Amino acid sequence: MQRPVTLNLQFALIIALLLSACSRQDIYETAIGFERSSAGLQAATVTVDNLEIAYLKNHQLVNGDTIVMIHGFGANKDNWTRLAGHLTDDFNVYAIDLPGHGDSSKPLDIGYSLEEQAGYVSRILEALAVDKAHIMGNSMGGAITALYAANYPDKVASAVLFDPAGILEYESELMDLVMEGDNPLIPKQPGDFERLMDFALEKEPFVPWPIMGVMEEQAIANQDVNEVIFAAIRDAGFEPDFRTAITRIKAPVLVIWGKEDRVINYRNGRVFAAAIPDARLELMEGIGHAPMVEAPARSAELFRGFIGQPAQ
Repeated sequence: MQRPVTLNLQFALIIALLLSACSRQDIYETAIGFERSSAGLQAATVTVDNLEIAYLKNHQLVNGDTIVMIHGFGANKDNWTRLAGHLTDDFNVYAIDLPGHGDSSKPLDIGYSLEEQAGYVSRILEALAVDKAHIMGNSMGGAITALYAANYPDKVASAVLFDPAGILEYESELMDLVMEGDNPLIPKQPGDFERLMDFALEKEPFVPWPIMGVMEEQAIANQDVNEVIFAAIRDAGFEPDFRTAITRIKAPVLVIWGKEDRVINYRNGRVFAAAIPDARLELMEGIGHAPMVEAPARSAELFRGFIGQPAQ
């Protein structure tokens, strides 16, 4: 059962902070902390290969399986908070900031191909003493999750891929824009982050303006590393090596795709599921590129049903 988080309480928090003349950064940190706490999560860090890796974990361990959550390109661990709120009563959750993202180290001189990032995930989980887990990934994180499941089969109980990258048989609006030299996934100036949200999400969650402003500043500040990561993924290419790799996956796989996805065409979901032995595909009407953000309760329900563990 999700811990109760009401919009009225969030509004009261924001108004109280505004009246106390707090800075936008103070408001952002308080609101993010409130969302994490309401979801049963707390922030932590671990050092891996001289990189500081930030992550979220349960306030208290529970007698249940472990879930590892891997965000997409340009995103961060807090993309999973609302989904995690439906799961932390029964599962031990780890939501990771990959290198180059969120509050983790952002070197420009390490490899950011999907294979290299799957290797980082392996070393991060080893440092966290996570032996076997259900792995969830969105977009780029979905492709990384698939490769991790293929490369480390004994470490994966199940894999849930939300609108994963890796197979681009059907073109999308994003592909057309990138070919024209316009990448809406990399904010560069004021207004670009709102455009990114509108482009990636069909069902946008409410985000108060002070928080949106800080998120935009952070995204613009990350432009250089985002350019490096996007180029690494693009230049490495996806096929045919990626398709070959995911045929080795042994764990049960659930592919969840929003039918209004403008970043990666949802029709690639059928190709994705067909390439993975016994994978199951769920399409979500009225949802864009991030079902775990846009429809967290439904996403949690699909996961629980897939592994045969309904909510208590």
